[in-house]
Amino acid sequence: MTDQTPAATERPSSPRPEPTRHGSEIIGAGCYQPSKVLTNHDLEGMVETNDEWIRTRTGIRERRIAGDEDTVPTMATAAAEDALANAGITAAAVDLIVVATCTSDQRSPNTAGRVSNNLGAPSPVAMDINVACSGFVHALAVADQAIQAGTATTALVIGAEKLSSVTDWTDRSTCILIADGAGAFVLRRAERPGVSAVTWGTEPELTDAVVIEPPTNKFVQDGKSVFKWAISSAAGYASKTVTNAGYTMDQMGGLFSHQANLRIIEPLARQLGLSDRIVATDVVTSGNTSAASIPLAFAKMWQAGELPADTPFLLFAFGGGFSYAGLVARTPRA
Repeated sequence: MTDQTPAATERPSSPRPEPTRHGSEIIGAGCYQPSKVLTNHDLEGMVETNDEWIRTRTGIRERRIAGDEDTVPTMATAAAEDALANAGITAAAVDLIVVATCTSDQRSPNTAGRVSNNLGAPSPVAMDINVACSGFVHALAVADQAIQAGTATTALVIGAEKLSSVTDWTDRSTCILIADGAGAFVLRRAERPGVSAVTWGTEPELTDAVVIEPPTNKFVQDGKSVFKWAISSAAGYASKTVTNAGYTMDQMGGLFSHQANLRIIEPLARQLGLSDRIVATDVVTSGNTSAASIPLAFAKMWQAGELPADTPFLLFAFGGGFSYAGLVARTPRA
């Protein structure tokens, strides 16, 4: 007689529950800028240029330059502390720190590790992301994805740069642009997602358009190629970002693009049909702070009461690599 008893391995099993997925929302934003102001008139005494030439080509009037006491980790920490205070929480709640920077002078420990130690955060995951000017949007997307997956609950996302340390102050095409500073967001798990899926990628043929590499280790860019791409291609990717996020352009409260140059920001806003909305132009007084530019502008405007609560904004950045990244993020609810 054949044994009809099913083997233990053949017994039906209960279906495994689907993992719970969450979204994230911004609950606070903070920033830090060095105290030293470098005006266009100051630059006239350093390199062959003048105020009118700079404003006509970039829109920049002044920028902040770090002192010896300002490092990428200290500026990142200051912005993080401001963001935490703005969010009404302490570092004890943070279990993920992501820092976007391309100008840290330390290979190890990473900047996020230094920030974690400076804040006294218990034992967060700490990582740096180097995607130059688009780094903050990349970092924001990585933190949001970690929260969605359930591997983090509260994240500090920071953009911090000391571009003055990698600047050739004899090159008027680049030294008029750069500045230093940091900005930070606090993300928290939320039932209703406040950060959209990211749209990101690279333009391989422009890999060498923006570089900081030996032997000089100074910031060098092919400005004409970057400007041409920004005017001809950025709007297409930015529009795709909004569509992929499940929004329409009419729903956008405005635009936070990388603060590269007013001659790029304003045409991009026009091409997207956002000129009549809130468009960040912090570059005028803060200069180009690379990965710090979007959170720096956002935090300053939020803290000044210039942004409506719980409103979707398009965040879009591009830069060295040549990389781009965009997503839609809602302002804090209150």
